[in-house]
Amino acid sequence: MRALIQRVTRCAVTIAGSRRSEIGPGILILLGIRNGDTVGDAEALAVRCSALRIFEDAEGKMNRSLQDTGGSAMVVSQFTLYADTRRGNRPGFSDAAPPAAAEPLYETFLAALRTAIGPERVGSGVFRAMMDIELVNAGPVTVMVESRAGDAGISGGK
Repeated sequence: MRALIQRVTRCAVTIAGSRRSEIGPGILILLGIRNGDTVGDAEALAVRCSALRIFEDAEGKMNRSLQDTGGSAMVVSQFTLYADTRRGNRPGFSDAAPPAAAEPLYETFLAALRTAIGPERVGSGVFRAMMDIELVNAGPVTVMVESRAGDAGISGGK
């Protein structure tokens, strides 16, 4: 499972011209789910995202998390994070989990994140919907976090 995290001043999701969700300061999480990901991956990654220290402390060092700042999170499903671009100009998506497997894991991730930081602080898109995402990237700060040892950003693991 892969989370591309962007620190934001604000973020909003619009679907078919209607505002679905919006947050103030916090993070946008673009969530990719791949074949073989588990409920444990979803739960652990949600906790890791909530604890990721990418907000400045009083000395200007990135030393605070969403849990520390009271910030919010917007979660948007993003199967294209598993695009394979090694051959040709058309990406392949065979590593991405099929919708029937991915959607329950997306919902598990959302539930775990709501438990970690509070349900009122978590916004979301709609799984498989075409969405317009508006954001103001703060910093900019963009970080990739993955759920398994050996993947980007993890030292140790399951």
